[in-house]
Amino acid sequence: MAKGNELNIDLFDIKYSKIPPKGGRVLIAQPSLNDPFFKRTVIFLVEHDENGSMGFILNRKLNINLSEIIIDFPDIDIEVSVGGPVSPDMVNFIHTFGDEIPNSFPLGNGIFMNGDINTLKDLAIAGKVNNKNLKLFIGYSGWGPKQLEKEINEDSWLVAKFPARGIMKGVYDNWYFAVQQLGEKFKVWSIYPENPTLN
Repeated sequence: MAKGNELNIDLFDIKYSKIPPKGGRVLIAQPSLNDPFFKRTVIFLVEHDENGSMGFILNRKLNINLSEIIIDFPDIDIEVSVGGPVSPDMVNFIHTFGDEIPNSFPLGNGIFMNGDINTLKDLAIAGKVNNKNLKLFIGYSGWGPKQLEKEINEDSWLVAKFPARGIMKGVYDNWYFAVQQLGEKFKVWSIYPENPTLN
């Protein structure tokens, strides 16, 4: 049996079938990603092409009311999250209302992005809006051309394909739970301490 520093096991070198980034898929930060903003984040990727990538962090909730950030919006119980460090004064939202909200951009699998804010207000007033059909984000996460691919190759992110229904229901709004959905061999990720130097 190896002793002390003779034991050399890379806990993060897990063999798995990698899938490419694509709008509608999820990025899970690998435990080795130490960026203070993105450490242990789960990101819903809404766009990915030759011009770059865009996504929203799912697990960075804010303790504010929607009516505090959107003027004249009804005071309803909707979670607001930090979507990322880019454009922190911008509000984006994803929803399942489809064509009910004009000018919405389809992301696939029944999820849409943005659209006419006044129609969203009307739906909220009518009591049709809840945390399972609407998610709001302040700012977003963005990558330039080929930047995300580079970070994936450097093992900063794992790309996962999760059911859209779970995205909207908040199933993956927790890094530990999202990791568990990857399978038993990834269990070591969830038990690895956030600050290993303190152990």
